[in-house]
Amino acid sequence: MSESHGKSAKKKAGSAAEATAGPERAVRLGVFKTYKLYVGGKFPRSESGRVYEVTDSKDNWLANAPLSSRKDARDAVVAARKAFGGWSGATAYNRGQVLYRVAEMLEGRREQFAAEVADAEGVPRAEAAAQVDAAVDRWVWYAGWTDKIAQVVGGGNPVAGPYFNLSTPEPTGVVAVLAPQDSSLLGLVSVLAPVVATGCTAVLIASERLALPALSFGEVLATSDVPGGVVNILTGRTAEIAPSLAAHQDVNAIDLTGADAALAKDLEIAAADNLKRVLRPQPVDWAAVPGTDRMTAFLETKTVWHPTGALGTSGSSY
Repeated sequence: MSESHGKSAKKKAGSAAEATAGPERAVRLGVFKTYKLYVGGKFPRSESGRVYEVTDSKDNWLANAPLSSRKDARDAVVAARKAFGGWSGATAYNRGQVLYRVAEMLEGRREQFAAEVADAEGVPRAEAAAQVDAAVDRWVWYAGWTDKIAQVVGGGNPVAGPYFNLSTPEPTGVVAVLAPQDSSLLGLVSVLAPVVATGCTAVLIASERLALPALSFGEVLATSDVPGGVVNILTGRTAEIAPSLAAHQDVNAIDLTGADAALAKDLEIAAADNLKRVLRPQPVDWAAVPGTDRMTAFLETKTVWHPTGALGTSGSSY
């Protein structure tokens, strides 16, 4: 073999080796996630086309989140109202089954949510995972209350007369929920779950700074059995979006948990215009076992009187 032929063969062999090894050495480009709103069971961008930067606890960029507008808020109310009839009309047992499915889906994405909570809140991964577990447990806890709360706050009432007197709790309607600003998932679940467990529908404004777990939670809802419009999730500036919801004539109640004192006062004044139910902000330990207060806050009691018939000679009816 000639020297030139030998060099040519070695060159071809080297080229073949580089071609084989090339893809293994290539640096793969990451696929950045596009976060969107969750409204009416779909994932629209903000109608304004605006976004804002979401950063971690060290001010490192994580993603761009939709910057919701007042039009987005109005669209979310329309979706919530449309879904209210079917959701409130479902049996309490069925609502419990649907909500339990949400917990199943959330459990299946535990690692993703642990990473997002850790990034958002700047806590160790183990602590973030514990928060996710607590959020799943909290959701299951409220799912179990769907067919029990009526027995706690309703029932038969003793009255002086030949009547049956029965009180039954009914959902208020569309509830605007301002998620806590300092708890990206556990706090969010703690304010959202009691609203939908009682048959109301919700328009939720996520924490402005800790928005990403909330938007990912919308994906969980979309892949569960919750009908579109029962929960609608908006992100952006709470102070910009909340006033339009507080003044909206088709919103029946508002939870002010995520508002500071000054904003809460303004929202409460706006809510008074159509006699909204208002749950005022108060210090809450999200890790503590919740009571039934957040469920009863958005329930209305319907009382029915029914005659039992004329009293007999013995003084008793049937």
